[in-house]
Amino acid sequence: MDFIEDIRLVDGPVVWVAWAAGMAGLAYLLWQSGRRHSISASAVVVAAALMLSAALVAGFHLVLIYVLAVFPEELPWETLVWSVPAVAALLLWLLRLHGIWGRKPFLASIPRPIRPVVHRLRSTAVACGALVGVVALSAVQVNAYFGLNHTVSDVTGTAVARIPVLEDAFKRQPGESSPVSLSAWLQPAGLPPDGTIRKATIPGTVSGFRSRDAYIYLPPAYQGSPRPALPVLVLFSGQPGTPADWLTGGALRSRMDRFASGHGGISPVVVVVDPNGTPTGNTLCMDSRIARADTFLAQDVPAWIRGTLDVDPDPQQWAAGGFSFGATCAMQMVTRHPDVYSAALAFSSEKEPAIAKERHKTIDASFAGDTAAFEQLTPLRLMQDRRFDGKAIYFGAGERDPEFVEYMALLSGAARAAGFTVETHRIANAGHSWETASRGLPGGLDFLAARWGIKP
Repeated sequence: MDFIEDIRLVDGPVVWVAWAAGMAGLAYLLWQSGRRHSISASAVVVAAALMLSAALVAGFHLVLIYVLAVFPEELPWETLVWSVPAVAALLLWLLRLHGIWGRKPFLASIPRPIRPVVHRLRSTAVACGALVGVVALSAVQVNAYFGLNHTVSDVTGTAVARIPVLEDAFKRQPGESSPVSLSAWLQPAGLPPDGTIRKATIPGTVSGFRSRDAYIYLPPAYQGSPRPALPVLVLFSGQPGTPADWLTGGALRSRMDRFASGHGGISPVVVVVDPNGTPTGNTLCMDSRIARADTFLAQDVPAWIRGTLDVDPDPQQWAAGGFSFGATCAMQMVTRHPDVYSAALAFSSEKEPAIAKERHKTIDASFAGDTAAFEQLTPLRLMQDRRFDGKAIYFGAGERDPEFVEYMALLSGAARAAGFTVETHRIANAGHSWETASRGLPGGLDFLAARWGIKP
């Protein structure tokens, strides 16, 4: 059944079918809702359904952001717009069901001939199919915007589930000689053309933090003998999310393989780490009342990587990176721990760590309302108080994501003033989606390669 898992969800036949089913379903529900009314009355019914749907979506969005604090930033307007047809279809579906069953109680029709019952059941089934078609179209479009699930296997998680645990053959062996420097390493014959992905659990030895599995990309050069002393890139996903999002939405393996193929099999070893512990958790990547996430990322993770993998231990050859929440986390690492991570890739970084849109909720949850304790750990404050000469940050944001483009301008200006080497890039035709990270990663790798001495 591999062909089912490989079916693409963001382009091709699935999108065409979704459009056809969605438009047909919406047309049916609109037609049925107005067929027993005059044209003007039908227009009022349709307009009322659309306006009520828009109001419900907007209201629910505000509740999520300002009451329940599910997200620290407002959702992209494109996703809200695509939610309206689904809600409108639900309202029209309920109206249609009332038209089918409301005129005469179902139980009252049972003693009578079976034909009315069959007709009602058939009409109900068609109405349900129409609703499913519209909801499917909205779901496909929202998924396409975020760019997270490209195939059926991305949704089901089957491809990620098959990733093997890191074997001893890929681990650093005690007593072995150190890896060869990049400048002295010569590409051996028979080097595999592609890198490989493995998973491992990184223990919170010092922090006590319990993370989900990390995913490790090992380039072709790592699979040869002798191994070169490869740089390290530690990546973080968005929130809510999982480390596997970098494999699906970020297309990590294909991006890294393409980079390695243009550099003689060499690329950084990439470790995608979990700073949150659960899909909906938010530790702010700080040591706070919530968790000791900063200690985990700045001490436990580097110690595990150096003790487990054959990599270059020099901090100048290490970088942190991420998307959205993960980009904010990368900014925190490079500003709080420049002795561990000397560079960062920040795709759609927030202005500062946040649990809720309302700043005081973040500070209350993490530092019991101590604003000074929170602020002294934020990137903007650290870049105001310290110098970071010799360090570097690569910023990216989708050009259709104005709020985060503004954050990029603010953060990059502060970084330049603090001595960072900085590049900023707007990703064309991208919003606050994984497309920004996926399409921005190649440029970020080139930026790091120049610092790390990786040559084509």
